[in-house]
Amino acid sequence: MANDVIVETRNLSKIYRDFWGRQKKRALNSLNLQIQRGEIFGLLGPNGSGKTTTIKLLLGLLFPTSGEAFVLGETAANVRKNERIGYLPEESYLYRFLNAEETLDFYGRLFNMTAEQRRTRAQELIEIVGLKADKRRILKEYSKGMRQRIGLAQALINDPELIILDEPTSGLDPLGTRWMKDLILQLRDKGKTILMCSHRLDDVQDVCDRVAILYEGELQELGKVSTLLEDANKLAMQASGVRLTDELRRDLDDVLRRHGGKLESLGHPTTTLEDLFLRIVAESKAHPGRRYLPGCETAKPESTAGSTLIKEGKSAGS
Repeated sequence: MANDVIVETRNLSKIYRDFWGRQKKRALNSLNLQIQRGEIFGLLGPNGSGKTTTIKLLLGLLFPTSGEAFVLGETAANVRKNERIGYLPEESYLYRFLNAEETLDFYGRLFNMTAEQRRTRAQELIEIVGLKADKRRILKEYSKGMRQRIGLAQALINDPELIILDEPTSGLDPLGTRWMKDLILQLRDKGKTILMCSHRLDDVQDVCDRVAILYEGELQELGKVSTLLEDANKLAMQASGVRLTDELRRDLDDVLRRHGGKLESLGHPTTTLEDLFLRIVAESKAHPGRRYLPGCETAKPESTAGSTLIKEGKSAGS
């Protein structure tokens, strides 16, 4: 792995089998992706697409059927690397009869932090997640949004290099959602690498640098959010200080200067991540077995932005 690659999978596959060894479910099929240091990476897909399986493989909680996974320069099976990872599951399994301070003290002990380190770190995180006024209430009394906040605090207790967030805005109101997204951006600015799974595509669109879309265990799309959402077949222009007239329409090449206008933006209009996601899933259903192969960007179909989809070694447009 290169020093700037935090997570890498190479032909990573996982097959679940029954008691007699018969294939029950192919959860992941030849997944190839890289997550760079200091980026927010979104892992998207419908239920059963392989997102949770991928996370468990990266954490060493499952072993791959074939292929390899590397995290922080170590093989994913080496659980010692998890000391440098923070993980917020979709449902935080916290002790309901501990308060926020006791919860963070407990998790700090798991990382062999001293009592002073645990105390200082706990107070810092409680302040960050906005639970200072409720730090001595037991978690049983917390709302779901408050439990999500303390769950994030426990994921950050060890000051991790890689943070894995599964549905981080689940249970949060609009203000809490905005706070969570701002905090994720702040963590990236501090040099953290973030892998984020979410069904709220507007949240992913707001914060992620790149996304991967999985369907039926296959990688269907991978790339920068700005590139994937760009509609390359259309061109939009925005100007100020000029009125739209028939003459402007006829003579667009030089009309802005002639009319004293100023060109403010010129570029391709974008769609939304929700529209992209639904289109990718619909295309995947229509073409079973087709998947994205990184590095194959030569024959790009018009309906697919920023990638080539491959089926049986041929481009999707073949």
